[in-house]
Amino acid sequence: MSTHHSLAARSTWRTYLPAIVSFILLLSGIAIDQLAPQLWQQAWWRFAWYLAAYLPVGWPVLVNAVRTIAKGAVFSEFFLMSLATIGAFYIGEYPEGVAVMLFYAVGELFQNAAVDRAKRNIQALLDVRPDTANVLRDGIPVETPAAEVKVGDILRIRVGDRVPLDGKLLSDQASFDTAALTGESVPRTIVKEAPVLAGMIATDKVVDMEVTKPFGESSLARILDLVQNAAKSKSPTELFIRRFARIYTPIVVALAVGIVLVPMLIVEPYVFNTWLYRALIFLVISCPCALVISIPLGYFGGIGAASRKGILLKGGNYLDVLTKVNTVVMDKTGTLTEGVFAVQAVEPAPGMDAEQLLGAIKAMELHSTHPIAQAVLRHEPDVAAGEAMNVEEISGHGMRGTVQGKEVLVGNAKLLRKFNVSYPSQVDAVEDTIVVAAIDGAYAGHLTVADRIKSDAEGAIGALHALGIRRIMMLSGDKTSITQRVAATLGITKAFGDLLPQDKVTHMQEVKKDPTAVVAFVGDGINDAPVLALSDVGIAMGGMGSDAAIETADVVLQNDSPGSIAEAIRNGKATRRVVLQNVVLAFSVKAVVLILGAGGLATLWEAVFADVGVALLAILNAARMR
Repeated sequence: MSTHHSLAARSTWRTYLPAIVSFILLLSGIAIDQLAPQLWQQAWWRFAWYLAAYLPVGWPVLVNAVRTIAKGAVFSEFFLMSLATIGAFYIGEYPEGVAVMLFYAVGELFQNAAVDRAKRNIQALLDVRPDTANVLRDGIPVETPAAEVKVGDILRIRVGDRVPLDGKLLSDQASFDTAALTGESVPRTIVKEAPVLAGMIATDKVVDMEVTKPFGESSLARILDLVQNAAKSKSPTELFIRRFARIYTPIVVALAVGIVLVPMLIVEPYVFNTWLYRALIFLVISCPCALVISIPLGYFGGIGAASRKGILLKGGNYLDVLTKVNTVVMDKTGTLTEGVFAVQAVEPAPGMDAEQLLGAIKAMELHSTHPIAQAVLRHEPDVAAGEAMNVEEISGHGMRGTVQGKEVLVGNAKLLRKFNVSYPSQVDAVEDTIVVAAIDGAYAGHLTVADRIKSDAEGAIGALHALGIRRIMMLSGDKTSITQRVAATLGITKAFGDLLPQDKVTHMQEVKKDPTAVVAFVGDGINDAPVLALSDVGIAMGGMGSDAAIETADVVLQNDSPGSIAEAIRNGKATRRVVLQNVVLAFSVKAVVLILGAGGLATLWEAVFADVGVALLAILNAARMR
C-alpha cells in the first residue's frame, strides 16, 4: 500500500473511532442495565459509564454549540442536540441521551462521506491535466512543467498521452479520446489546424500540436472551475430551506418550553420530569438536519451526475430553471449542424474533367483562409492543387489568378457576372453555398459546399417534444432557404434565417413577451452571447464553442451534442424529484412523531429515528443522483 493510501486509511480510522468507542460503551451499558443491574451499586458509576460513552461524540457538538452561540447564531442544530441530550442526562435517561448524540454523529459521518464521494467523483472526472508536457526544442521533445509552457510552443503527444494544454493540431489527422471532456465513448477524429483541448488522449499515433492558450486558461481548467463554483450558487429551494430553518428552530424551542411550563397550570398532578422528557423528544425531532443536509447534497449530486455526461451547470439554481423550461430556441450552425463545411458535390461543365476543375479551384483556395476554402482543400486529398500565380482577392466576390498559364476565377456567381462570364441559370437556383469557377473566360463548373446536420439532431428534437416542450424555434445567420430546409428535416416548425446578432435579440424579446414562457437558448458562437444572456437559461456548446458563448451561458454542453439539451432537462427534473421526496419524507415523519411525542406516546428512541434516521434516508436518496 502506498504512503498516500496509508495516510488516507489512518485518517478514515480516526474519523470513525469516536463513534465506534461510543457505540461499544453504549451497547455495554444497555447490556448491564438489562442483565446485571447490580453492577451499578452506586448510581454515579452508571452516570460515569454513559458519560464516557457520550463524550467522544458529544464533545465536538457541545463545542460547536458554544461557538455558534458566540457568533450570535443561538438556535443551531448543535444547540438543539446539546440541549436535548443534557436534558436527557438530567432526568436520568442516559442511554437515550447517548443514542441521540451517537446517531446524530453517525448521520454527520454519512453526510460527509456522501459529499466527499461526490467531490472525488467530480475531481477524478475533471482534474486530469498532466503536470508536464513534451515541448519540441530543436526537434527534440523536452519534458517541461505544463505551467511553464508558452503560447506558440510545439508539443509532441505520444499514443496514450493526455493533452496538457489547448492548441491546434499540426499533424494531418489524428484520433482522440475525449471522454474526460465530453463523456463521449467514441473517439473523435481531428483534422489539421482544428482545435485540440486539454484532457483529450491521443489514441492512434504520435502527433504534434501548437499551444494556443496558457495552462490556467485551458478548456479543462475552465470546466473544473465551473463545476467547483457551481456548488456555491444555491437553488431557490435550498435558500428557502435555510431561511426556513432559521425561523422554524426558535419557534420549536419556544414550543418545547411551552410543553414543560403550560401543563403546570392545567395538569394535576404535574410531574416536571415527565413533561421535560416530552419536551426533549420534541426538541430532538425538530432538528432540521434531514432538510439542511440532504437538499444541498441532492443538488450537488445533480451537478455531479450532469458533469459525468459532459453537461456543466454553473449553479444548482439552473437545475431548478431547467425543470420549468417550456420553450427552446436554437442557433443552427454548430448547434444543430456540425459547423464544419464539406464539399458535397463537384459539378464540372460539359467537356471539363472533374479532377481538373477541383485542382484549379484548390490552387486558388490555397491563398484563402475562409472556412469554405479549407473545406475545398480537405476534399479529395489525392487531387493535387496546381500553383496559382498573381492571385488577386476581389472583396465579396472571390479571387482571380493564373493557374498553368490560364486565367482562373473562383468565387460566387457575382464574380462571374462581374467579368461577364455566362453560366447555366440553374446555378442561381442552388440553395446550398457554391463555389463557381471560370477558366479563360468560360464557365468551368461549380462545387456544392454544405454544413452537415449532426447525427443526433433529429433525435434531440424528438426528445424535447417527449419532455412536453412544444415550442421549438431556430434562429440563424445562414441563408433563409438553408435554414428552412434544415428546420423541415428536423421537425422544427418555426425557423428564421439571414439574421444578424441584433435580429436574434429582437426575436428573443418577442418570445419573452409571453409571460408564461421559460426560455432556454442554445448556441455556440460569439454572436450568440447577447441572446444567451437574455434567455432564462443559456446553454452553450462548449466543446468547440466560442469563449464568449461559454462565459455567458449558464449551462455548457462539453460534447457539443444537441441530445444533451434534453438530457440536461431530464437531469434537472430528476434532481427536483429527489429534493421534493426528501422534503416530504422529512416533514411527514417529523410531524407524526412530534404529535406522538407531545402526547407522551413516543420515546427518545422514536425521536432519534425521526431526526437522524430520516436524515440518513434522505442522504441515501440524494446519493442516488450520482
